[in-house]
Amino acid sequence: MNDSDTHFDEAFARTIHVGNSITDQNEHADLWDVADGILAGALQFWLYSRQPCEDKQCDDCSPVATAETRMAQLRRAIEQFSSQSDYFHSPHDRNAGRA
Repeated sequence: MNDSDTHFDEAFARTIHVGNSITDQNEHADLWDVADGILAGALQFWLYSRQPCEDKQCDDCSPVATAETRMAQLRRAIEQFSSQSDYFHSPHDRNAGRA
């Protein structure tokens, strides 16, 4: 495993831990509010990390050179991580099959 994988796994695990800690400390915490706060913070950090450098012609920054291209990158990441989640499909989804 390389450093990038280790950093990803650590950030992933810590984020889940934060959500669990908040809800464990307050039995009345609204899961959706906690999740929305975590998501808002993650989005802020993600957008901060994807700021292009000062060189407007930088090839390395071209995928994130505008707000629109950053959002396209973000949408791709959301689709990828969502579809890989164990929680993407729920047996209670409206379109879940019944056998």
